[in-house]
Amino acid sequence: MGTVVDDAASVEFHAFFEAHYAELSRLARLLTGEPDAADDLAADALLALWHRWDRVRAADHPVAYARGVVANLARTRVRSAVRERRRVSLFWAQREERTENPDVAGVVDVQSALRRLPFRKRACVVLRHAFDLSEKDTALALGISVGTVKSQTSKGVAELQKLLGAQGAPHRVHAVVARTTEAGGRDR
Repeated sequence: MGTVVDDAASVEFHAFFEAHYAELSRLARLLTGEPDAADDLAADALLALWHRWDRVRAADHPVAYARGVVANLARTRVRSAVRERRRVSLFWAQREERTENPDVAGVVDVQSALRRLPFRKRACVVLRHAFDLSEKDTALALGISVGTVKSQTSKGVAELQKLLGAQGAPHRVHAVVARTTEAGGRDR
């Protein structure tokens, strides 16, 4: 139901968007250092502003409010990137192990079965059984609770056992990751 007020707000927001989008994108780029993400952050900020447009346009300094939204989104993005780098370094910092006479067919089977698991289950199984991380360290690496690690690992191992038809699925996962790491390659 389009009212005069809705149309006026829409026109006003469109003018605000046109006047400040480039500036907000530039701000996002400077805060994150990511040119590719800057436009997305500016667009996300403006979408958030649109949802609260009545409050924003009533503010003393709507542009300052918009800059604050961009800054908060940029802070969240930077924090997420830092957490992701920590997870990756924790994941790959574990010791390497060597396996004599690798079972290539088994490696292919396990890697294929792992790829069929949803990401969280796969990550829990690999971190717990292949990299021997504790439940707490796995939870820290993935940014989830210890209880979630327990349930996702259990469910993931059960699914692997069904897919592989083997009782030793976690041990096979351990051997596969050790061989992949030993070869210097990473399953992508």
